[in-house]
Amino acid sequence: MSLTRLSTKIMSSVEDINLAFSSPIPVTSLDRYIRRNNNNFDCAVLNVDGSCIGSPVRAGFGGLIRNSAGFFLASFSGFLPSSSAILQAELTAIYYGLSMAKDMGITELVCYSDSLLSINVINGSGYRFHVYAVLIQEIKALLSQANYSLHHTLREGNQCADFMTKLGASSDDIFLSHQFPPDYLRPLLRIDTPGTLFLRA
Repeated sequence: MSLTRLSTKIMSSVEDINLAFSSPIPVTSLDRYIRRNNNNFDCAVLNVDGSCIGSPVRAGFGGLIRNSAGFFLASFSGFLPSSSAILQAELTAIYYGLSMAKDMGITELVCYSDSLLSINVINGSGYRFHVYAVLIQEIKALLSQANYSLHHTLREGNQCADFMTKLGASSDDIFLSHQFPPDYLRPLLRIDTPGTLFLRA
């Protein structure tokens, strides 16, 4: 091997060793902001959520329907007395929310859930063997009967629905509809309506 080639190989090896032991270049993370109706759909918007809170665990669900401008139309909350399964609570919230929209005569609606698992289960093809197959089938039927669609949102864009599900979990009502917003929901609505941006944690 010539001296030139040997020198080049040594220098290349030195560079590799330096790179291997050097401090990583810091990566600057970009802030991400979320809001309700993050995709700007121009129709009725349903936000839903499910939760399991407390000890012993209480499973609840809830949600609310607003028009495209963010004004309150209706909300609901409920308690699952014989369950502590978060997936069941999330699916139940989607089912009751879509059912309420249908009963209200809403023909075009987008539903936001912060449960990506629920959305994947509903959109998947193997649901027939799922433990919640009947509930999933009922949701799919509601989605197919009108111009309804299901979308994922991050929890920062779902704060009003989060309030309703905690209200459900803390009550003994199996299902309760609200034609007017509960008192403690009003401040959250006032923040959400103008499209306030929330920093993703």
